[in-house]
Amino acid sequence: MKWRGLVLTTIGLLGLLAGPANAAPATRVFTDRGPVQGAMTGEVRSFQGIPFAKPPVGALRWRAPQPAARWREPLDATKPREFCAQLPGFGPSESVNEDCLYLNVTTPRRVNRPLPVIVWYHGGGFTSGAATQYDPVKLVTQGNVIVVTVAYRLGPLGYLATPGLTAEAGNQSGNYGFQDQLAGLRWVQRNAAAFGGNPGNVTISGESAGAASVCDVIVSPLAKGLFQKAIGQSFSCVEETTTPQQAYAAGAQLSSTVGCADVACLRGKPVKDLLTAWPGGAPVVGGRELPLQPPDAIRQGKYHRVPLLWGSNLDEMRLFVGLTYDGAGKPVTVAQYEQVTRDTFGPAADKVLARYPVGNYASPSIALATWQTDVPGHLSTCGHINTYNLFKTGAPVYAYQFTDRTAPSIVDWPNFDEGATHAFELNYLWNRLFGQPFTPAQEALSKNMVRYWTTFAHTGNPNGYGVPGWQRYKSEGDVQELGLARIAPKNPALESNCEFWAGLG
Repeated sequence: MKWRGLVLTTIGLLGLLAGPANAAPATRVFTDRGPVQGAMTGEVRSFQGIPFAKPPVGALRWRAPQPAARWREPLDATKPREFCAQLPGFGPSESVNEDCLYLNVTTPRRVNRPLPVIVWYHGGGFTSGAATQYDPVKLVTQGNVIVVTVAYRLGPLGYLATPGLTAEAGNQSGNYGFQDQLAGLRWVQRNAAAFGGNPGNVTISGESAGAASVCDVIVSPLAKGLFQKAIGQSFSCVEETTTPQQAYAAGAQLSSTVGCADVACLRGKPVKDLLTAWPGGAPVVGGRELPLQPPDAIRQGKYHRVPLLWGSNLDEMRLFVGLTYDGAGKPVTVAQYEQVTRDTFGPAADKVLARYPVGNYASPSIALATWQTDVPGHLSTCGHINTYNLFKTGAPVYAYQFTDRTAPSIVDWPNFDEGATHAFELNYLWNRLFGQPFTPAQEALSKNMVRYWTTFAHTGNPNGYGVPGWQRYKSEGDVQELGLARIAPKNPALESNCEFWAGLG
């Protein structure tokens, strides 16, 4: 431990020597593996494509991330690396690249004291997305923080589980992407000081699958001491992750599709074949990374009790209804609405149809998306309320609901109002991910949200000068509405009929 402390102190001193506060800001920083050469753009320093592990290729496919090789000459960190292998979707584009374990660091132009570090895990259903999609200039410049965006293996390369892989590792297989995320956090502990960050003030954060990853980090014994706060956007920690049985079934399906009976055969298959054959998956419970299902670990008090900022969007499921129906040119009909409801709820369907009559909504598609947003589940309003209630006795929770139904859209389907659907809050925190420019009112909301998020990263409490008060969550009425007309407490459990859903079982 003394040796490790000496190394970290030396790295921090080298970083300071490269760029003290009273000198020109440094674009060359010394990490624990070697020097990196970044760039200065406006009011930020950026360092892109820093390896935090060896390329997981060849024999390292489906193995835990290994330490990156050392280098002596300054590494060019002025441009991003290629993102992780994925099929076309909401991610950047198609890729068959396995050499993708890189992270990106963005800091203010000048750092006069150790700053909080926000570590970001992107969304994409564990199958798509990229760390390089997210430009943190608003968070960094308005909030005086350092942001690290971490890539992680996706799809079958990140979450394939087979009995053979489990036997090979002596640990439950299927968590390579999650292991990458933990490796990124360990890199931050070793190197934050060199960039002007405080390794003792780290906030993990993510959206959708990234927020699911935050849930997993919160309950992972292997994350002890690696972070002090957590932010989750649009995922409910009361939902279980993949079981070994489910993961092995998916692994067997993939193996059969590509014609493999063992690990050696799978390691020889082209990436595209694996991506095409992948039936889907997520982190797997039962190993060293996740001994317990996240909600069970939280109920048993076996989690890291750190302050939480957590929330969801008013119309989460409109995105997915749009993708399935309206975006495909086949809007939901009245008959389909009733049939889907009956197929979902069986004998209880009459109660749901009475509570959500199709005539009360702008279209059957909107009616379907409304109960899908409300009914307890990964993205639902009531699932998030259950999450806040599960956490509230063990750690401070600050809950929110994003409600701007005019937010810039990822998509724009004819005759369909996307509303404040899944992922639409991202533009308010990151620098123009998609959509049209903000109106003045939206710009004001964005500034308030950035202030909340970064103040929380500094102090563990989003309240600060110049923003509306945000009360700690103690009951369902303590959810902060983040909207154009108001930023104030509300009770989403009432409008989402959470008591009705709880009684329905």
